[in-house]
Amino acid sequence: MSSMYKRLQLFLTLSWLFLLQACGQTNSAAYDLMLQGLYKDTVPQITPEDLNKLLLEDSPAVLLDTRSKAEYSVSHLSGARLITPASFDPEALKLQSKEVQIIVYCSVGYRSERVGEKLLGAGYTNVQNLYGGIFKWVNSGLPVVNAHGKTKQVHAYSRSWGVWLQKGEKVYGE
Repeated sequence: MSSMYKRLQLFLTLSWLFLLQACGQTNSAAYDLMLQGLYKDTVPQITPEDLNKLLLEDSPAVLLDTRSKAEYSVSHLSGARLITPASFDPEALKLQSKEVQIIVYCSVGYRSERVGEKLLGAGYTNVQNLYGGIFKWVNSGLPVVNAHGKTKQVHAYSRSWGVWLQKGEKVYGE
């Protein structure tokens, strides 16, 4: 897909987002369309359902939350490690093997896809981006935690992005 076509698709998707937000309506098909416009498809994806199965099997997968500290503090996937995308150095992970399964995620999957690209570029071979990010995870009815245990709260990033979070209790700001 050409870069110009992807940009046009993203523009149209975001325009539709604002229209839907003005009407107070969003749905899964619209969310998927928006994600198609955002993703470069440079990192393999894993669905929330498949990741949940892995976690229930007590998988040794490494979960990396690529959101801000404020977002992570509100809630995150159980067992996830917070990393800072801008200053992230894959070698700082100090993992024993480049073949270990690594799952990256953020709010919708855009920031985490950039981190996934860095990991793949550093030679990690089993990297996946959580499709739809924590928003899709929570919208699928899957649990998140904070320092006190399970929570319904999710940092919605901003009011315009928060429209995609259909379940959970939206939190904004620091």
